[in-house]
Amino acid sequence: MSKPIVAIVGRPNVGKSTLFNKIVGRRLSIVEDTPGVTRDRIFGDAEWCGRQFSLVDTGGLEPASRDVLLTQMREQAQIAIDSASAIIFVTDLRTGVTATDQEVADLLLKSGRPVVLCVNKCDSVGQPPVEFYEFYNLGLGDPVMVSSVHGHGTGDLLDRVMETLPEQQEEEPDGEIIKVAVIGKPNVGKSSLVNRVAGENRCIVSDMAGTTRDAVDMTIENRHGTFTFIDTAGLRRRSKVEDSVEYYSNLRAEMAVERADVCLILIDGTVGFTDQDSKVAGIAHEAGKGCIVCVNKWDAVEKDDKTMDQMRLKLSEDFSFMSYAPIIFISAKTGQRLDRMFELIKMAAMSNAMRVTTGALNDVLAQAVNRVQPPTDKGRRLKIYYMTQASTKPPTFVCFVNDHELFHYSYQRYIINRIRETFGLDCTPVRLMIRDKKDEKE
Repeated sequence: MSKPIVAIVGRPNVGKSTLFNKIVGRRLSIVEDTPGVTRDRIFGDAEWCGRQFSLVDTGGLEPASRDVLLTQMREQAQIAIDSASAIIFVTDLRTGVTATDQEVADLLLKSGRPVVLCVNKCDSVGQPPVEFYEFYNLGLGDPVMVSSVHGHGTGDLLDRVMETLPEQQEEEPDGEIIKVAVIGKPNVGKSSLVNRVAGENRCIVSDMAGTTRDAVDMTIENRHGTFTFIDTAGLRRRSKVEDSVEYYSNLRAEMAVERADVCLILIDGTVGFTDQDSKVAGIAHEAGKGCIVCVNKWDAVEKDDKTMDQMRLKLSEDFSFMSYAPIIFISAKTGQRLDRMFELIKMAAMSNAMRVTTGALNDVLAQAVNRVQPPTDKGRRLKIYYMTQASTKPPTFVCFVNDHELFHYSYQRYIINRIRETFGLDCTPVRLMIRDKKDEKE
């Protein structure tokens, strides 16, 4: 049985994300003194008194608003409420009970879910202030005083939440999960792709660039295996980042790349390649991740029988620095070629984590050297004594030679290509480190 889900809900700017980060012990959710910063559902794992549960941060609820984005945020929050085992309803002591608080309380009462009422921003310890008793009017039982900034009262809050959760049952051990970061510049369809593979609207989709701000995790299981997809904010150049929310969105996206096994680099097929696509891909390449270039919105491209081949050739030139990355043409809208995408994700994860024995590696090295002699310079010839694998993710190999200056880049590339061909290291960068023989003893 999966972990119980605890949803944090409330109107905008009452401190939901601060409380979420305090409970999970990490700054997963962006915190900014601006209403509406959190939009999608943000998931995090938490534990209290030996009990594990999934915590969900949601966007601010404004039941009466007709704004398109706020409506979608409300839908995301409603999905979180419907799937939750318990709900933490966060209110603000400083503003008191508002009409929106009462509307949210009525919504939660209708849901039939257990609700723990949290009065946040009670930053002074001791007896509750007079304003605290006003929150009994919401009809949700005894409120809990909390300061999410300082951590006061969070233990009492979690004790109350644990009382409402169903009995814990034995969980089946998880199999291997491949973490997949979906990255790209703004508005290329990242959230649409995540929603498509999830089979539900887990992420808000809008034509307005910059809708996604946090890195949103979502675990799915299908016939290809188990995957955690990470939907990220559109990556922009640092010079184009105009405010602190966008700065932290960029930071979250880069952190998502760091913890991923495979990166799907999304490109808008209706626009084609841009310099920003190259910069986004460069982040994944430099991080040493398995990479797949996905040309999205292919269903919307006017094409003939030569269009795909022509674009593939053009993209191969544009991404020449990562020629190992396969190029696939997909549609998040129609689901076109998503089965093939999953096959490539598994291949990329396997290649990125592959370990090769020293014996097999040196057999390949000997064959490569016999086929193409090492270069010479001023009468001195490069000698490669042996090779070993230093690490995985990405596969990194160390060559011990007589003089690293003789090991020209073109010959390094030749050796790497022979390793790739022999061991099937597709979809992943391969790194080669050169050491003079004397360095081995240092």
